[in-house]
Amino acid sequence: MKMKKPLAENAMLISILASVISIVIGLLVGFILLLILNPAKAGTGIGAMLGTGFSSLDQFGKVLYQAAPLMMCGLSVGFAFKTGLFNIGASGQYTMGAFFALIGAIMFQLPCGVCLLLACLGGAIWGLFPGLFKALFNVNEVITSIMFNWIGMFLVNLCLANMPLMLASAWGASNSDRTAALATANPGAIIPKAGLDKLFGNSSWINISVFIAIGVAILMWFILQKTTFGYELKACGMNKEAARYAGISANRNIVSSMVIAGALSGLGGGLYYLAGTIQYVLEKSILSMGFDGIPVALLANSNPVGTIFSSLFISYIKVGGSAMQPNFSSETINIVIAVIIYLAAFALLVRGVIVKILKGKKERGVK
Repeated sequence: MKMKKPLAENAMLISILASVISIVIGLLVGFILLLILNPAKAGTGIGAMLGTGFSSLDQFGKVLYQAAPLMMCGLSVGFAFKTGLFNIGASGQYTMGAFFALIGAIMFQLPCGVCLLLACLGGAIWGLFPGLFKALFNVNEVITSIMFNWIGMFLVNLCLANMPLMLASAWGASNSDRTAALATANPGAIIPKAGLDKLFGNSSWINISVFIAIGVAILMWFILQKTTFGYELKACGMNKEAARYAGISANRNIVSSMVIAGALSGLGGGLYYLAGTIQYVLEKSILSMGFDGIPVALLANSNPVGTIFSSLFISYIKVGGSAMQPNFSSETINIVIAVIIYLAAFALLVRGVIVKILKGKKERGVK
């Protein structure tokens, strides 16, 4: 007769429970902040945050649209975590992926599929440098990837400012601080909607990008769990010296991990800007999408399949947050969302507490 697995040893159930508890704690703290900042409107504010995503098909389409790049950045950070690396450079890789995709779409008039491949290439190139510095010179990947976030942003801005054909002003618009609208410049580069826009009440947001992201997440799970390559990557992450003793090339796997992580973030940039609804603006600050991938990965415990659900949750509260105006200022909304997201990302810590409590109960039961 098969023995029932003790709850303390059921890793999947504990991870799910930890994530749910972390989310609830984050929402409670966010509500307390709203009470402090505007007591009269706190109930309306939290209601808007929790209800807007399901208030209409168009809003739900926006949730799915924003979840796709979040999912890719979360996969990027989580994939690196699984291999013992901290890819804090997802924002730079995301920016470079968007740049490569838009170059292909606007300058070279390439179709959507090729532009998405270019997005992966751009992110992979930007992930290669921290990987090489780590493998060859043992330079901490956190330092190099942070530096490359800023280098990537300024390099993209410099290139776009000196490429007139890339800017909206070259295509009949008055804007010179953003890229051309794809609907005008190259409709063939826009990610197909496949009839989903009609299904979602003529939503301008929805397209097949969320399904592409889910497919990539499942592929990453398969690579990590079912392939020799994935096993070697995880072995290097757990103990690089032991992996090297077993004949695994640690340096090769470090570089491979960062290149794959960069490609994932780059694809996220491509999915976001090839939707045809958003234009890239010459920014003066690093895009936040890559940093949002960190709590997505933490909330999912770096599990590629869990990343699907954690990205949907974070996208949902972001869409809800935008509906809290004018009762709350944009700065207040950003603070509340940040508190909810980063407390929700404490799932790993909560998981350890749950395991400790369950093991303590088991030991007391034995006595």
